[in-house]
Amino acid sequence: MYKSILVPIDLAENSSWKKSLPVAVAMARTFQAELHLVAVVPDFGKSIVGSYFPKDFEGDALKAAGEMLKTFISENVGTDIPVKGHIAHGTIYEEINRAADKLGCDLIVLASHRPELKDYLLGPNAARVVRHAAQSVLVVRD
Repeated sequence: MYKSILVPIDLAENSSWKKSLPVAVAMARTFQAELHLVAVVPDFGKSIVGSYFPKDFEGDALKAAGEMLKTFISENVGTDIPVKGHIAHGTIYEEINRAADKLGCDLIVLASHRPELKDYLLGPNAARVVRHAAQSVLVVRD
């Protein structure tokens, strides 16, 4: 049914993957699908904000995130399914959808992280991914 599954994760926030990753791994095993994990390093937005950071900060942050993702995969995903890690840089929901399109994923599995926002059905990034994705999206509630 599914050939390629994307799981967005926040390397600094366990609730972004604690429940969604096991679901995605089980689905990848069931459907013999490839699993893609994407971590997004947000951009600074306005150039004035970036002027407060060291010159090579973004490059260093992306490199560090790549190393963290490699470690994350080895610690949290079994070796019995094909898995690839990807680091993106920009607006979180846009980069998740861009990665899903670029990688040819047919399913996005994500958590509905809602810290202290009990009135919302989904967190803001999850809601935007669902609204703008061309793929099917499975939201795993925390």
